Amino acid sequence: MFKIKKNSPYVIILFSFFIIIILTGSLLSLPALTVNGKGTRWIDGIFMATSAVCVTGLAVNDVSVTYNLYGKTLIMLLIQLGGLGLITFSSLFVIFISRKIGYYTKKLVQEDINAETVFHIQDYVKKIVMIVIFIELVGAFILFFEFIKIFPLKKAVYYAIFHSISAFCNAGFALFSDNMESFRDSLIVNMTIPFLIITGGLGFSTLINIWKYVIGKTGRLTTTSRITVVFSLVLTIAGTLLIFLMEYNNPLTMGNFTLSGKIGSSFFQSVTARTAGFNTVSIEGMSNATVFLLILLMFIGASPGSTGGGIKTTTAGVIFLGIISTLQNNEHLEFNKRRISRSNFDRAVAIVFLSTAYIIVTSFVLILLEPEVIPGDLIFELVSAFGTAGLSRNLTPKLGDSAKILLIITMFIGRVGPLTTVLALSVKKLRKGKYRYPEENILTG
Repeated sequence: MFKIKKNSPYVIILFSFFIIIILTGSLLSLPALTVNGKGTRWIDGIFMATSAVCVTGLAVNDVSVTYNLYGKTLIMLLIQLGGLGLITFSSLFVIFISRKIGYYTKKLVQEDINAETVFHIQDYVKKIVMIVIFIELVGAFILFFEFIKIFPLKKAVYYAIFHSISAFCNAGFALFSDNMESFRDSLIVNMTIPFLIITGGLGFSTLINIWKYVIGKTGRLTTTSRITVVFSLVLTIAGTLLIFLMEYNNPLTMGNFTLSGKIGSSFFQSVTARTAGFNTVSIEGMSNATVFLLILLMFIGASPGSTGGGIKTTTAGVIFLGIISTLQNNEHLEFNKRRISRSNFDRAVAIVFLSTAYIIVTSFVLILLEPEVIPGDLIFELVSAFGTAGLSRNLTPKLGDSAKILLIITMFIGRVGPLTTVLALSVKKLRKGKYRYPEENILTG
């Protein structure tokens, strides 16, 4: 039986997301924020707000034609808010006003951004904000040169800022009805958007550690940074190669592209599948094998402390290292001449188990709710919501309200994290026994 713990950082994080979703979702359903002046259904407003603040990108309304400037700007602000973290964002005001924050607030921020320690959290938050603003401005500056070709100056600036924020925060919202398919031949878009997605998906602690390493302030990359970079690189390269091979002759996607276009599109989709949600080729037209690959990539997602979702690259990496350790009959998990705690492996297994169990159970419910929809498409949308990826086979707008509510819950859990959700509801704290029972082996395999 679960019971909400008072004063738990996990509860505060969940509650803050819930409040902001209800408030802004209600705003997004108002006539004043829509193009036609008629507003949208309340449940659709809640869905869009959840997708934005959870940096997912799934949409029941076409942002480009449904919302006016005010609606689009609210969605952009929600994306930025969700990417930075609600608690982190609000703590900035405390820092600027009082120049110091209490231990409990530090603990909240630590859990919100998945930092390793509460010490010097003010400096850490300031560095995060500076890095985010700098990278997004660079991205907007580059994208401006593409959008100025088709839009007036002010609109080009706005579109550049919106898509830079959406890309860095791994949201995948685009102000075009076909997402980014019209820009599949644009070198600027095909290089800048993936760059923003990758930097946003690496995680704040990794970005800071890499920066310090580059400028010589630290002599080594942390084990977390190394695992993050290595596994992100492996997943990106493997995804690019497999998508290229499986979609090479597919006329519905990139069968008619030039060789360079096929390579660029394969790379773009490999990067964006891990929680970003942009697409330059039709997701509906992809082969079943590619769809299955995208499901795996979306499930793994980005890295801890990043703007993306999924079980995280380090989780998959630690489990992989644990399997290798078991096969080699090693006592410890080791990587880059460092020993990894077995508690990390236990946590990783718990995350994967909870995530897989949730996907299985929710898929079963969705199939019952939407019996006329192909199960594979339902699972694709569900994993996209869970991994806060936002890729869609154009199914989400067609779903019933019950299915939409399930996806809203899934996006919420995917952004906050399944383990955080469970810990927020759990009444028990970490328990260290005063004694140990005798150890006994169990037959497995």
